[in-house]
Amino acid sequence: MEFEKIWWGLALTAAAGLATGVGSLIALFAKHANKKFLSCALGLSAGVMVYISLFEMLGEAHQELGKIWGERLGSFGGTGAFFAGMLIAMLIDRLIPAAENPHEVQDVDDEIKGPSPTKKQLFRGGILFAIAITIHNFPEGMAAFISSQGSTAAGLSIAAAIAIHNIPEGITVSIPIYNATGSRWKAFVYSFLSGLAEPLGALAAFGAMQFFAAPFLLPLIFASVAGIMVFLAFDELLPLAEKYGEHHWAIAGVISGMLIMALTLAL
Repeated sequence: MEFEKIWWGLALTAAAGLATGVGSLIALFAKHANKKFLSCALGLSAGVMVYISLFEMLGEAHQELGKIWGERLGSFGGTGAFFAGMLIAMLIDRLIPAAENPHEVQDVDDEIKGPSPTKKQLFRGGILFAIAITIHNFPEGMAAFISSQGSTAAGLSIAAAIAIHNIPEGITVSIPIYNATGSRWKAFVYSFLSGLAEPLGALAAFGAMQFFAAPFLLPLIFASVAGIMVFLAFDELLPLAEKYGEHHWAIAGVISGMLIMALTLAL
C-alpha cells in the first residue's frame, strides 16, 4: 500500500464522517428542508454506489481473483464475497430495531419542526439514533477507505456518496437532542461524534489489510465492499429518498449518479 494513498483514504473517510455535522448545522439553523434537493442528492448517491460497485469494484475483484485462482474459481470467489458483503450489511441493519433506526426517518421537515414527547424521551431517542448511525457508519468507513486504495476516482466517489447520505443522518441525531436540551452545541457535538465511526472504520480496514497480506485478500474485500454499497443503496438511500415524496427527483438523481460515474470511469 502506498503511503500517499493511505493518507488520501483516511482524509476522504474523515470528510465523509464530518457530513453528519453538516446535517446537524442545516437542521439547527435552516428554516426549511429542500425536499427536492435532498431526494435528488440521495438518489444520486445511490446511483454512484450501485454503478461503481458493479462496474468498477466487483469487476476489478473478479479480474484479480481470476489471475490468482483461475477465471472460473475467481468468478465464484468474487461473487460469493459480493453477496457476503450484502449479508453483513443486512445483519448489521437487523441489529437495530426499526423504531430506532435512523434510516427509517419519515419526513425531514417533521424532524426540523420537532416532535412532542418529553425531554427525557427526546434525549434518549437522539442518543439511540447516534448509536445506530455509529454502527452503520463503521462499515461505510471501511468501504470508503478500501475503495480509495484501488482507485482514486472510486474512493472519491464513494466518499462523496456517503457524505451526502450522512447529512440527513446528522439531522436525525441533532433535532431530538436539541429539543431535549435546548443546546445547539450539544446537538452538534453528538451528531459530530456519530460521524467519527467513519474514520474508525477506515483505520480498522487499514489494520486488517496490513495484518492479512495474502494477495487474494484485497480483491475479496473489494467484492464484499461492493455488496455492502449495493445493499446500502437499495435499503437506505432509495427508500429514504422516496420518503421525502419526490419520486421523480430521486430517480433523476439515480440516473445522474450512474451517468456521472460512467463518464468519470471512461475518461
